Parts: sequence; structure tokens; C-alpha cells
Amino acid sequence: MKRIFIAALFISGINHAYAQKSIPLYQGKAPGTENWTQKEAQQFSELFKTEVVFNVSQPSILVFEADKTRANGTVVVIAPGGGFQSLSINREGVDLAKKLAENGITAVVLKYRLLETKSNDPAKEMMENIKDRNAFDAKTAPVKVMAGEDIRTAISYIRTHAKELKINPEKLGVIGFSAGASVILESVLHSKDASTLPNFAASIYGGPSQEILNTEVPKAVLPMFICAASDDQLKLAPKSVVLYNKWLEAGQPAELHIYEKGGHGFGMGKQNLPVDKWSDVYLDWLRFHNFL
Repeated sequence: MKRIFIAALFISGINHAYAQKSIPLYQGKAPGTENWTQKEAQQFSELFKTEVVFNVSQPSILVFEADKTRANGTVVVIAPGGGFQSLSINREGVDLAKKLAENGITAVVLKYRLLETKSNDPAKEMMENIKDRNAFDAKTAPVKVMAGEDIRTAISYIRTHAKELKINPEKLGVIGFSAGASVILESVLHSKDASTLPNFAASIYGGPSQEILNTEVPKAVLPMFICAASDDQLKLAPKSVVLYNKWLEAGQPAELHIYEKGGHGFGMGKQNLPVDKWSDVYLDWLRFHNFL
């Protein structure tokens, strides 16, 4: 795996107002997508009712430093969802990162490679593309591999720069939402060595492929937190149950929360429902495993 890193760039501006720093994962073009020409953009999606990032061709991480008075060395890499067409950058990224940082955990939002958006509306384009599910899955398959490479590269960077980032390399976790849940499972199930294998993981309304579900669970202890809603519009809740059973059968620590209401993509949004508290439950789980 090719990993070339450059120094962190301190940034400012409205798009990343809460990020402490942005770090590109590769020097120059990312391996395998040297010919991509699309330019990363961010805008509010009327369809998703949240900010989205799209046309990511140069993967990067946004680092949110832990509150210094509460920092305990834990770091969590967050992979937002968006059907591999966009990233729900706030509701499934920045908002959770801020909460983790406030509780003493360094949070890292991953901006992984995505399908090219040819229009200026990634959400609408994805909904059109997904009408032919087989064609869409075939189109996203190579991008999923690239995104898996991106999260493993991010994990390697974080562990290599543990002292600089003030984190414990043995207290590194990953959490992914929807498509992002498939991305984090790439690091959990397809890491070839311990340097890119996280110490704990969380899948939030994920829909892992059959190939992922058929992959052997790591032998090293790796607690898994799983959360979804029964009324998920994409009907993905059963896959969360399958993932839970897979972890359970492997003798791995696993915790499953299925809320009655919440839909797909609830993230850090507020609906005046019990699901609004899922991130507090996640913090309790982290505390139980001594990561908080």
C-alpha cells in the first residue's frame, strides 16, 4: 500500500469552521485515481436537509483535538455516509466529532473518495442512479475499494503520528454511517496487518454487502457497537442484526440497539424521538470498554 503523507495544514473558513486542522492523505494524486479531474465541493442538500461534500478525489482527514482537560488518548475515525456519492459532512461527521472532542476523545472525520457527481446535486443524482441497483452497485464497487484504502491510510497516519496528535495508538476506533459503515468495515475485515486494524468499531444504520458479511472476523478482540432504526427507509435494519450475530458467533464483544423509529440517516439530527439519544448510549459503551 502506497502511503505518502505531508504536513498538516492549519485552516480557517466557514466550510471547516470547527476543524482544528485538515491533513491530506496522499502527496499529489491519490494512487489509482491519478486521472480524476473532479473538484471537491460542499453545499446544502435540499433533499437530505444537511450539508454535503461531493466529488472527493483527494482524500483527507479533519482532526478535532480532544478537550485538553478531559483527553484520555482515545481517537475515533468517523466515516460519514452518502451512498458513495456524497458525504453528510455535518450530521454524520463534524457534529459527532465535536461531541467526542468535548468528552476527551480526539475525533477524525474522513473524507474518502466518491463517485463523480456530474450535476450540482449529488443527492438527486444518487437517487436517480440507485433506481438500477445492480448497475449502481457495479459502479460503486471499485470506489468502495478505494475508500477502504483511504481509511486504512488514515489509520496508519494517525498511529504513526500518535505522539504529535496526543493519542494512544492502541485506543483507536472507527465509526461509520450508512455507506460509511461499509468503509469502516473495510478496515476491520480487510486489514492485512495490525497497523491498520482498529481496536473498536461502530456501525450506524449500515448495509454491509454479502462479501463483507462472509469475511472472517479478526482474531484480536474488537468490540462492535451497532445501531439502526426499524423503520429505515432502505430496509437495512436486518443487516445490522446479521452483523451483530456475526460478531456474537465469533465470540467478539457486541452491542446492538434497534430503535423503533428514526428512519435512515438520523445521524446527529433531532427528531424528538428516543433515537436522538443514540450518541449518549455510544458514549456509555465507550466508557464501559474504558475508551472514555
